[in-house]
Amino acid sequence: MKFTKPSYLKKGDTIMIVAPAGFVPDSTEIEPGIALAKSWGLEVIVGNNAFKKHNHFAGTDAERQSDLQYALDNINIKAIWCSRGGYGTVRIIDQIDFTAFEQHPKWVVGFSDITTLHSTIHNLGIATIHATMPGGMKRASDEAKQTLYKALFGYSYDLEIPTNPLNKMGNAKGVLIGGNLSILNSMIGSFSEVNMNGKILFIEDVGEDLYRVDRMMYTLKRTGALKNLKGLIVGDFDYDVEKDTLFGGTHREIILNVVKDYNFPVLFDFPAGHVRDNRALIFGKEIHIEVNETVSKVSY
Repeated sequence: MKFTKPSYLKKGDTIMIVAPAGFVPDSTEIEPGIALAKSWGLEVIVGNNAFKKHNHFAGTDAERQSDLQYALDNINIKAIWCSRGGYGTVRIIDQIDFTAFEQHPKWVVGFSDITTLHSTIHNLGIATIHATMPGGMKRASDEAKQTLYKALFGYSYDLEIPTNPLNKMGNAKGVLIGGNLSILNSMIGSFSEVNMNGKILFIEDVGEDLYRVDRMMYTLKRTGALKNLKGLIVGDFDYDVEKDTLFGGTHREIILNVVKDYNFPVLFDFPAGHVRDNRALIFGKEIHIEVNETVSKVSY
């Protein structure tokens, strides 16, 4: 599949902040994100329902769907920035009409629960950006902000990180896909399930017990999703280390055990996920990874 990259942003463009999943307590949570976007010369509008609360969610399913649909349909909005993750995008994804979006693609930005959107849009052949969101901007690192800027405005960037001893060495080139491991598992069997064949997979997760990480990785393996990967990039996995020592090993050792029979390179400790240093990744773009004994490189 050949992927369409939405037009890169330029000063004066308008972006919209929407809340397709968990609720945002109040406007102060996203004000740092709005200020950052404005410092880049962008106009920012916020969805009508962005600050509503309905149980766990940012408004009812219909309200969240309405904001997202408006942002997708409006040709004057050049990027959609999801306010936060949590849970809830899956409840509205099948009611979304992507017809206008396919005709006039725009960047969709977010991570965690927003993996539902990434995966669905990936199957439409359109690139998206896995990156920090307004709700987490208070704690975001400078690198997280800078890489988001570069991804949105069309500047290429490379990253070098120290090699973890558990890495599997090698080189690979392929289209980058992925996101939150739990969400990727929940998409299996649906229209949003991603075809991983011949691609480079990125995964991250938060708050999952290690036995669940093990189970999710084996689920991907048993479906055949992993056997034809070009490479695997593993971001942050945030879990209770002391609690999970009884399972045996770390998330790295669990993942390595599942993919031990495959020949593709595996890069651990990529700075992305539920951490301050959540570097932006463009899903649907071809990247090159090089994993050797001293340094790991990711190049766009």
